[in-house]
Amino acid sequence: MSDIGNNACVSEGCGQPAKLQCPTCLKLKIEGSFFCSQECFKKNWACQPHNPFPNYTYTGPLKAVYPLTPKSVVPESIARPDYADTGIPVSEQSVRSSATIKVLNAEEIESMRKVCKIGREVLDIGAAAIRPGVTTEEIDRIVHEATIARGAYPSPLNYYNFPKSLCTSVNEVICHGIPDKRPLKDGDIINLDISCYYGGFHSDLNETYLVGNVDEQGKKLVQTARECLQKAIDIVKPGIKYRDFGKVIEEHAKKNGFSVVRTFCGHGINQLFHCAPNVPHYANNKAIGTIKAGHVFTIEPMICEGTWRDEIWPDNWTAVTKDGKRSAQFEHTLLVTEDGVEILT
Repeated sequence: MSDIGNNACVSEGCGQPAKLQCPTCLKLKIEGSFFCSQECFKKNWACQPHNPFPNYTYTGPLKAVYPLTPKSVVPESIARPDYADTGIPVSEQSVRSSATIKVLNAEEIESMRKVCKIGREVLDIGAAAIRPGVTTEEIDRIVHEATIARGAYPSPLNYYNFPKSLCTSVNEVICHGIPDKRPLKDGDIINLDISCYYGGFHSDLNETYLVGNVDEQGKKLVQTARECLQKAIDIVKPGIKYRDFGKVIEEHAKKNGFSVVRTFCGHGINQLFHCAPNVPHYANNKAIGTIKAGHVFTIEPMICEGTWRDEIWPDNWTAVTKDGKRSAQFEHTLLVTEDGVEILT
């Protein structure tokens, strides 16, 4: 702890003169964490990096490391989606039961191209920061700043109260990992999932990256996930059924000894972050709809080393494999054209 002058101890019921401050709070620029002694500091250990779910049995080696930094601020000048303040995407909820797939006009398609270009730039900037020792919260800060520098809003921020500006899914995390204080380690794999809101439209894309020296099985998993996405994109054209992608994806995953997550799927995207159609990634699904020119949607297969079954951490977001084995994912936002597909991201 640092000795930085006279202040009152913040330990409950103490109030004695304090000269010590929590080093973690200093690093995070959190003001007011003064203590009179090591004893009072230890009583208030919650501000130190720790596992916030000590009674939860993690499925693999990865554990959450809290406290999280405060929610990032978006300048008032940047247009924001309807959930930015309340956490509730009212416009999205109003069409949740509808299977109608929106056909975008030329003006709307151009808006999608713009926001998807921003998403691509932001993902590449976040990916450039990946290295052993960097925390996922630091990547979140970089992504947040890159997003607002382009006049865009980070779509995940406060979506159903999600606390950060992107999802960072490490090793056994399938998706929706919350950036925190755990430093990346040599041999990790990490997925960065980026979504941006600009000009009234959302973009969505993600990629999985190798951190330092990854074992051959990890490399194969990541490569297979990339190939699964590409094989699905290769069949996109008007007339194809949305249920057809799952067969192509699962066939390739199984051929390489991997499984395909069933809980999470691709989705329509436009003025709404998530909407019809649903795009499952496994075979023999019952997805509704036929692809038409002007449809915009994501394909984002999640491929696992072991079981495809998942569970959710107590943070109500982080989805992990049931067996603690690794998972990898890739995603693009796609525009259906008259004779095929345009990869917007």
